[in-house]
Amino acid sequence: MAASELYTKYARVWIPDPEEVWKSAELLKDYKPGDKVLQLRLEEGKDLEYSLDPKTKELPPLRNPDILVGENDLTALSYLHEPAVLHNLKVRFIDSKLIYTYCGIVLVAINPYEQLPIYGEDIINAYSGQNMGDMDPHIFAVAEEAYKQMARDERNQSIIVSGESGAGKTVSAKYAMRYFATVSGSASEANVEEKVLASNPIMESIGNAKTTRNDNSSRFGKYIEIGFDKRYRIIGANMRTYLLEKSRVVFQAEEERNYHIFYQLCASAALPEFKTLRLGNANYFHYTKQGGSPVIDGVNDAKEMVNTRQACTLLGISDTYQMGIFRILAGILHLGNVEFASRDSDSCTVPPKHEPLTIFCDLMGVEYEEMAHWLCHRKLATATETYIKPISKLHAINARDALAKHIYANLFNWIVDHVNKALHATVKQHSFIGVLDIYGFETFEINSFEQFCINYANEKLQQQFNMHVFKLEQEEYMKEQIPWTLIDFYDNQPCINLIEAKMGVLDLLDEECKMPKGSDDTWAQKLYNTHLNKCALFEKPRLSNKAFIIKHFADKVEYQCEGFLEKNKDTVYEEQIKVLKSSKFKLLPELFQDEEKVLSPTSATPSGRVPLSRTAVKPAKARPGQASKEHKKTVGHQFRNSLHLLMETLNATTPHYVRCIKPNDFKFPFTFDEKRAVQQLRACGVLETIRISAAGFPSRWTYQEFFSRYRVLMKQRDVLSDRKQTCKNVLEKLILDKDKYQFGKTKIFFRAGQVAYLEKIRADKLRAACIRIQKTIRGWLMRKKYVRMRKAAITIQRHVRGYQARCYAKFLRRTRAAITIQKFQRMYVVRKRYQCMRDATIALQALLRGYMARNKYQMMLREHKSIIIQKHIRGWLARVHYRRTLKAIVYLQCCYRRMMAKRELKKLKIEARSVERYKKLHIGLENKIMQLQRKIDEQNKEYKSLLEKLSNLEITYSTETEKLRSDVERLRMSEEEAKNATNRVLSLQEEIAKLRKELHQTQTEKKTIEERADKYKHETEQLVSELKEQNTLLKTEKEELNRRIHDQAKEITETMEKKLVEETKQLELDLNDERLRYQNLLNEFSRLEERYDDLKDEMNLMVSIPKPGHKRTDSTHSSNESEYTFSSEITEAEDLPVRMEQEPSEKKAPLDMSLFLKLQKRVTELEQEKQSLQDELDRKEEQALRAKAKEEERPPMRGAELEYESLKRQELESENKKLKNELNELQKALTETRSPEVTAPGAPAYRVLLDQLTSVSEELEVRKEEVLILRSQLVSQKEAIQPKEDKNTMTDATILLEDVQKMKDKGEIAQAYIGLKETNRLLESQLQSQKKSHENELESLRGEIQGLKEENNRQQQLLAQNLQLPPEARIEASLQHEITRLTNENLDLMEQLEKQDKTVRKLKKQLKVFAKKIGELEVGQMENISPGQIIDEPIRPVNIPRKEKDFQGMLEYKKEDEQKLVKNLILELKPRGVAVNLIPGLPAYILFMCVRHADYLNDDQKVRSLLTSTINGIKKVLKKRGDDFETVSFWLSNTCRFLHCLKQYSGEEGFMKHNTPRQNEHCLTNFDLAEYRQVLSDLAIQIYQQLVRVLENILQPMIVSGMLEHETIQGVSGVKPTGLRKRTSSIADEGTYTLDSIIRQLNSFHSVMCQHGMDPELIKQVVKQMFYIIGAVTLNNLLLRKDMCSWSKGMQIRYNVSQLEEWLRDKNLMNSGAKETLEPLIQAAQLLQVKKKTDEDAEAICSMCNALTTAQIVKVLNLYTPVNEFEERVLVSFIRTIQMRLRDRKDSPQLLMDAKHIFPVTFPFNPSSLALETIQIPASLGLGFISRV
Repeated sequence: MAASELYTKYARVWIPDPEEVWKSAELLKDYKPGDKVLQLRLEEGKDLEYSLDPKTKELPPLRNPDILVGENDLTALSYLHEPAVLHNLKVRFIDSKLIYTYCGIVLVAINPYEQLPIYGEDIINAYSGQNMGDMDPHIFAVAEEAYKQMARDERNQSIIVSGESGAGKTVSAKYAMRYFATVSGSASEANVEEKVLASNPIMESIGNAKTTRNDNSSRFGKYIEIGFDKRYRIIGANMRTYLLEKSRVVFQAEEERNYHIFYQLCASAALPEFKTLRLGNANYFHYTKQGGSPVIDGVNDAKEMVNTRQACTLLGISDTYQMGIFRILAGILHLGNVEFASRDSDSCTVPPKHEPLTIFCDLMGVEYEEMAHWLCHRKLATATETYIKPISKLHAINARDALAKHIYANLFNWIVDHVNKALHATVKQHSFIGVLDIYGFETFEINSFEQFCINYANEKLQQQFNMHVFKLEQEEYMKEQIPWTLIDFYDNQPCINLIEAKMGVLDLLDEECKMPKGSDDTWAQKLYNTHLNKCALFEKPRLSNKAFIIKHFADKVEYQCEGFLEKNKDTVYEEQIKVLKSSKFKLLPELFQDEEKVLSPTSATPSGRVPLSRTAVKPAKARPGQASKEHKKTVGHQFRNSLHLLMETLNATTPHYVRCIKPNDFKFPFTFDEKRAVQQLRACGVLETIRISAAGFPSRWTYQEFFSRYRVLMKQRDVLSDRKQTCKNVLEKLILDKDKYQFGKTKIFFRAGQVAYLEKIRADKLRAACIRIQKTIRGWLMRKKYVRMRKAAITIQRHVRGYQARCYAKFLRRTRAAITIQKFQRMYVVRKRYQCMRDATIALQALLRGYMARNKYQMMLREHKSIIIQKHIRGWLARVHYRRTLKAIVYLQCCYRRMMAKRELKKLKIEARSVERYKKLHIGLENKIMQLQRKIDEQNKEYKSLLEKLSNLEITYSTETEKLRSDVERLRMSEEEAKNATNRVLSLQEEIAKLRKELHQTQTEKKTIEERADKYKHETEQLVSELKEQNTLLKTEKEELNRRIHDQAKEITETMEKKLVEETKQLELDLNDERLRYQNLLNEFSRLEERYDDLKDEMNLMVSIPKPGHKRTDSTHSSNESEYTFSSEITEAEDLPVRMEQEPSEKKAPLDMSLFLKLQKRVTELEQEKQSLQDELDRKEEQALRAKAKEEERPPMRGAELEYESLKRQELESENKKLKNELNELQKALTETRSPEVTAPGAPAYRVLLDQLTSVSEELEVRKEEVLILRSQLVSQKEAIQPKEDKNTMTDATILLEDVQKMKDKGEIAQAYIGLKETNRLLESQLQSQKKSHENELESLRGEIQGLKEENNRQQQLLAQNLQLPPEARIEASLQHEITRLTNENLDLMEQLEKQDKTVRKLKKQLKVFAKKIGELEVGQMENISPGQIIDEPIRPVNIPRKEKDFQGMLEYKKEDEQKLVKNLILELKPRGVAVNLIPGLPAYILFMCVRHADYLNDDQKVRSLLTSTINGIKKVLKKRGDDFETVSFWLSNTCRFLHCLKQYSGEEGFMKHNTPRQNEHCLTNFDLAEYRQVLSDLAIQIYQQLVRVLENILQPMIVSGMLEHETIQGVSGVKPTGLRKRTSSIADEGTYTLDSIIRQLNSFHSVMCQHGMDPELIKQVVKQMFYIIGAVTLNNLLLRKDMCSWSKGMQIRYNVSQLEEWLRDKNLMNSGAKETLEPLIQAAQLLQVKKKTDEDAEAICSMCNALTTAQIVKVLNLYTPVNEFEERVLVSFIRTIQMRLRDRKDSPQLLMDAKHIFPVTFPFNPSSLALETIQIPASLGLGFISRV
């Protein structure tokens, strides 16, 4: 493509800048070939003429489009060059606060110098299992890729971490190891990762020091191999070290320090245990004061010493060894203070009794004279003789320093060896991941031997890196079948040859070291002669003859030759070593004893140690004859060998690269120094990777991605069904040069810059389309504006004209109003005058008419009174006349009647004297007497009836008379009141006359008062007006105060309500937290239980069984154990005898000893406990045997009594059995004929039941008395025998007989007395109870009589009413009456039935209690009966009541069939068959019915055993098939149903509210299973958590693909270049998941749970948890994926969430709380879509995103990436505004949501309406051995 097409006006380029390295500028006019100058404008607005190089005429590099800036992968940039890389890193680091960026296969990590919340366990979980290109760059992504490739390819991996000192290499390596430990899990109890991290304080103290660039710089390289087993769990680690900078022990530059351990020792010198080391301040010692900076700001060396010692203890270095290490280190410090005095130029001496040397010798345990001698002399050995030669002072100082370095290096190696022993794997290593933390390329002002070795190592690593990158590029091209030519890349093999080849720098150095007179100058001359002008990479400085320059891959480095030979030789005199080896201090010779075996005996520089276990490469074994030669190897030679070994290891693994960059030298957080960054980018090979990528086809697009992105460049006719062909056709038209792109099998490959060109074409087309749209829109807007203005003008005119018209109309109205006002005013004046005259006239008329009326009234009153007087007088006169006449008439009648009576008397006297009359009278006298007798009887009867009637009449008469009397009294009272009223009227008339007089007076007074009143009224009106004004003011003030009070009250109520709501929410949160903690503890318990089972299995494999015998566990012990542990595996483990094989410790099986010892201790404790229980059981049996023997030895009299008692018991037993049978028959009769007529009071069955119950109760009372008497006799006999037994312990039968005989009379008296007392008490209690019952019956009879009377009266009233009604109404009334009567009867019968049910249940309980007591008596009786009696007299079994026709809802099984029941019903049951064919929860119902039967039998052992086996069985089946959602859901549903059944039938009132009467009969009667309910609840919680884990594992792969990656709305999301990372996808796609896949899976989950009959509330909780997982995983991935944070992706997420909400509505689950869990995701999607520019936008975002934390909001804004150029990036200032507004918000600093969080689950009580007696057991379950009861 021609440059003229790219370098056009407004194109942006990069130009070099001395300060910022590269600056951005914009072309002001198009470039034409041949132009020597470019017209540019810088970003700050300054114009510039940029001159092109006349020779190369190279144009400045082009800048990438803004849409590509800030990409995750640098290879995704279209223009790949240094300024683009630098700018991309800067934008990500400064603007987005992203420290990680991919560059092909390299992860670039920039040190932020600030703690970032991106390394938590939630981030680890988010990256676990993800492909490397799917997530944002991170060290965890590299670690995950290494771990995944190790597991997939069965190949060892390496992570190479390099960078400058202070760039963060060690931290990156530490996080990588933490990731491996978290993801894989440690195979042993002690976490290996913790051990490796625990080694850090040790390695940092002995290997880190302060430099000018870093306060904690690692002065050695290390390669840590983390070993994994076949299950890819960490089992161990091994550390190799490289190139310890031991010269630092004896010399430090300005502002630098020695190794930290020396300063830690000096800071802790005051400790008592360090007194013997005789240490002091660090400024006292020569080896610690040279740098002049003994203190690091913010570091407490004494505290660091404590951490170092703790780490040593943790890694198994004992206190003795620790003190030995500190002695050696203190000795090195004292050795540095040893001084020499020159005797002459060739000899020197140590001053006599030199204190530092004396202390050194004391600490090292060597002889002072020997050490002083060999510090100043050396031994020279020739072929024939040995000479001792004195050395000069300079050589002595060098020898002293060399000895100090050698001691420190060997101590360093010894410590590393011990650390490796602590990290050593106990089992066979299957694979490993190596983490190489090694120094990066170094260049200083003065570069010596150390920098030369470091840069040599980096050359080797860079070569390996280049080859690996080249190999990957080649593999990619071959995979896509692209013809490719050899890419020209920088090959640093010539530089490596210059260093390590024959006659190379190292070879010449070793040769010079062998020369007797060799020196640095002669070596420099040899270098010049050999390589100068012959090798292009070797140069000589102009102004120096003791230096040389090597052109490394990163930069030119000038090395000073001075000190090379000495450092390479690392000369240590053998005599000094021998002196140290002869030390009495044991640790010192140990440092030197294995020098021959170690590759680096005299130096720690090359690392020098063979790893303890390595999989890939093993070093060759040294031959015995090579020891002396190996000892003479130089440091350079050893370093070269160790480097080759490292390269072999790396080449045998798959490497992963992490390049750490130091952004500035001042450790400022998030500050980017471009110069330093470019220098490091060049040094670490990142730019070389970019160059290799740019040389080929760096941009790669899949055909679908290309089509989606550049569909706008195609016409409709170009679009074919074949995407590949479509893309080919379009590209051939767009890019004419076919060399600029290649078509692969699945991707299109572009040369550098082609994507930018396509983006330019796309942007131009979109810009043209935008202009057209803008043109059309603007025209439409202008037309709209014109129409709006015209409409407005018309509206204004209309309003103005209307206003004028209204003004004229107003004038007319005012004129008319004035006339009207005048008219009404005049009328008012005239009317007022007329009214005044009329009022005066009316007043006169009223007075005159009143006077006339009063006169007329007085005259009428006088006439009326005179008439009344006349009436009363005339009436009195008539009454007097009538009384006189009546009296005279009565007197005349009396006189006449007297006369007539006298005449009749005379006649009767005459008749009585005649005989005939007498005879007539006596005829038929006898008959008359009989008749009279009958008449008398009849009259008597009539008399009685009349008497009754009379009595009734008297009663009625008395009532009537009472009523009449009261009426009479009332009338009298009214008459008196009337009299009083007439008197009162007279007095009132008198008063009226008085008042009339007073009225005249008051009228006169009134006039005067009215006059006064007018004045007063006038005054008061003025006062009232004033008061009204004041009142209005007061009212306004009052209203204001009321309003304020109301507002305050409202505020107070609102605050109180808010507080109340907050407190309730807080309480709910606390409750949920408590639930969550409890359920987490349960989860941890189950995890530990599983862990225990796994370890037990492993232990069973490792231990052997000593003997084939079977060891029986005590049944009580095992049952108790199972009751509290509920783990069948544990009890099985206890049954196995365990014994460890006695082998030497070094040959033991690879087992964690601490755990094994704990288990062994537990087993021994259990065995001891079992033995103690067995001993106790034996002791009890012996006591029972001894007691039996004593019973047999007792006298016959005692045996007879016992026999009598046993007979009594048998009799009682038989009677109780009879009673039970009778009661059962009655129950049966009642249940068979359960009708209201039968069971009503007074029915035959009811009477029979009452009679039998009364007889039973009487019989029971009698039996109770007998039992009490027997018991009292037994007690008295025992008391009588006991004192004698206390005094005399002899068991002789004769003595016992005598004692009994002596006590016989007294005992009988006492017994009789006690018996009488008891009988008296019983009789009294019976009498009392009978009396009470009699009184109760009497009261009830009275109540019944009263009720019957009331009923009779009511019936008579109803009958009377009905007779008055018409026939139809009469029929309706009678029917209504009958209905009410029947309803009342039914209610009464139901009450009676409930009472009878309660009575029956009570009797059942009593019978069960009696049955239990009888069983105990039988057992006691059987113990006392001899074996012969047992044979002769068979025991009758206790009759268990059985209903033949009705099922009681119980299932009976034999004890031995319990395991079979658990096996068929739990272990081997297939949930699918049960869910489809049978009722939900059938296993739970069956198990509960079995528990009911055990409860019915009152068998606690059976209940406990069944429940324990059930719980263990459920645990076992879930352990076996715990990853199957259907199985876990099935058993969660059944466990909850079983739990609900235990609650529903527990008999507790709270759980029986919804039961039917029949269900209440089925309640448990003997056992309270509340504790087992808690255990089942805990089990249900564990199953729920397992269910959540299962559905999480199923949903996890779908969520990101379905919710984020898949385009539900096609064509909305834009596609951007992705770089190389998609190529390194670890797992091939198994088919992309869509949102429909998630919804189908949710439907599947929901249908399975509904089929299994899971509680609706529990289903809601599961759905809420599922939606939380979906929301959390989606949001976490969104926060970790920059490519997903765009406007279009926000729209996709909103649509997907709406689909999920629609699913909730379809399933009626909107009130489950599931929608609320998606709120953070919804707000994140809204945040992607809202406007992000102004302060108002910031305020809206802060109020909208209340479910997101501040860290999440800022992260989304930082990650927001435009997909098109028309979208704008979020400004840094806007993000700062958001942070300022949210700084007061108190929320979690955590970035990611906890996707593993499980909401606390609750199991609301859900009773079942299913009747137990209706449940049928299908034959398919194989439960034929259980029977219905």
